Amino acid sequence: MLKQRAFSAVILVIIAAVTLYFGGAVTNIVMCAVSLIGVMELLRIYELHKTGIGVLAYLATAAYYACLYFEQTGLLMPLLVLYLLAVLAVYVVCYPNYRDKQIMAAFLALFYVSIMLSYVYQIRSLEHGQILVLLIFVSSWGNDTCAYLVGRAVGKHKMSPKLSPKKSIEGLAGGILGAGILGAIFGLLYGRFVHEMAFAPVIFAAIGAVGAIPAVIGDLAASAIKRNNDIKDYGRLIPGHGGILDRFDSIIFTAPMVYYLIIYLLP
Repeated sequence: MLKQRAFSAVILVIIAAVTLYFGGAVTNIVMCAVSLIGVMELLRIYELHKTGIGVLAYLATAAYYACLYFEQTGLLMPLLVLYLLAVLAVYVVCYPNYRDKQIMAAFLALFYVSIMLSYVYQIRSLEHGQILVLLIFVSSWGNDTCAYLVGRAVGKHKMSPKLSPKKSIEGLAGGILGAGILGAIFGLLYGRFVHEMAFAPVIFAAIGAVGAIPAVIGDLAASAIKRNNDIKDYGRLIPGHGGILDRFDSIIFTAPMVYYLIIYLLP
């Protein structure tokens, strides 16, 4: 099992590296595909993945990424409104085939998965985005690793005993602090080799630490959905890891936060 997880992790890192290196259409298409799979995994919980509403969610996801790629941001809000109206129309016309919670799940799937994950592409599209996009992993994976190590070493106080018994308050603090330290190191390298800027270590330390907070929320939120629906994993796409949402649960929340921190904190 450990070898399987390690092999899958290596493959994921290679795919991510290639995707983010090329940027542009490559990153857009790959992130759209990842989002489509994630939407399908979430809709499957509510038995919507093979329905007309599921098709609407997939089409809306593809349209959203197309609008981003062709820089038609003015169409994004009309697209969301149209999607909601279309889902509600199907709900009304096909009543009582769908339940109200399924309709809410359909809208959540587009926002929670597709829109949130699209910020990976949006960061990659920024100036120096090829480097700045790494901040997502500094905050999410850096936080996960540091939280695990600190929690194993000194963790005593449970953070959420019913939802995630292994997570501790000490691990939470260690993860955020560790992500901040990794962010500072990132800032030193960024200021020296990419773009010279004042207080780079401090700014990137703040991005790393603050970006780690939603990573924790994303991880716990994904666990809560699974527990509420009595499932172990969202899927089996990634051997040893589960589905897309099992692997990207923290990134889903971290990417938007990192994007806006970059926009408002970087000169």
